[in-house]
Amino acid sequence: MRRPREVSRREFVRTSLAGGLAFAIPRFGGAGEEDQRKEPPKVQYRTLGRTGLKVSVVGLGAMRTSDPNVIHHALDLGVNYIDTACCYMDGNNEVIVGSVLKTRRKDTYIATKVHIASEEKMMASVERSLKRLQTDVIDVIQLHSMKKRKHVLNETAMNALDKMRKKGYVRFVGFSTHKNQVECIDAGIESGFYDMVLVTYSFKTDPEIEKAIARAAKAGMGVVAMKTQAGGYKKHDLGDWSPHQAALRWVLRNPNVATTIPSMVSFAQVDENVAVMGTKFGARDAELLERYGQLIDREVCRFCQNCDDRCPSGVSLIDVNRVLMYAEGYGDMDLALRTARHEGIADMLQACAGCPECLVRCDFGLELTERVRRARELVGALA
Repeated sequence: MRRPREVSRREFVRTSLAGGLAFAIPRFGGAGEEDQRKEPPKVQYRTLGRTGLKVSVVGLGAMRTSDPNVIHHALDLGVNYIDTACCYMDGNNEVIVGSVLKTRRKDTYIATKVHIASEEKMMASVERSLKRLQTDVIDVIQLHSMKKRKHVLNETAMNALDKMRKKGYVRFVGFSTHKNQVECIDAGIESGFYDMVLVTYSFKTDPEIEKAIARAAKAGMGVVAMKTQAGGYKKHDLGDWSPHQAALRWVLRNPNVATTIPSMVSFAQVDENVAVMGTKFGARDAELLERYGQLIDREVCRFCQNCDDRCPSGVSLIDVNRVLMYAEGYGDMDLALRTARHEGIADMLQACAGCPECLVRCDFGLELTERVRRARELVGALA
């Protein structure tokens, strides 16, 4: 199949959804290669913890990818790790990925997800994923969106995952987490059961999460980073510069991260992300992220979990902020509404009707009253 022509970097800079939070001096890596790469990228690999899988340091987050040719293009450039989930696009994302795996299975490792349920329902879900993905085995299966220690240590879920391995449905097991990440990562380490963890990690991530990532890597768990561009907010104040690559380089400066799964929906985004391989976080990146961080510092949730349980009505502000990030940062209303529906945001926010202003104060200065108002307007479409 003939591939579309690559999009120029200049066009990408005009149209890309760049992301990130505020600036932090790198504690890993070298002096930095600050200029954009001119020659073809050199693919770099790291080992995904105890799995032993050699994965490209830039993987592909397929959650929003609707064009199979974009996935083919990433594989052509050496990307070999694809992340999807049974629920993305209501299951159709696995179908799209499967249309590529049908002829490119040997070129990639595939990771997907399953929700905690009864053992029978979990097994049936993975059997459906195998059919959609057109593969005999899933390389990495992850419990989807763990929020508490008790979820990670759920015996029914772990027994189901173990049964999947024994039946040859999956090779390795892990979990993803957006909320209470330190608690969840430490529970995964304690269990000794999980081979990997998928964690939200960007250049304004709470230092405690970075410490937990280091503990996980030391314990042999492979660490995969998501939300590396921290929402992809558009800021034209940066002129022709995009912080997209700088944010990804910042994450990869940390040797405890095996791979990353930035969302890629176009050839241009694939080119921009893959070009980061073989480069280092440098002074120009640091300057760019500092400027960008100042522009969006009051817009993006750090997923620090400090606000967790502060709302007397039990509203999960982390989940509210994640929905807003999908809508306002990614510009993906469908994803925002699907996430809101899954997390029960509409029902949750009914409790906010009696509060003239939010009783919770964000440690980083996010205007939660205004953000709750916007979220209520957004999820009104679910009513």
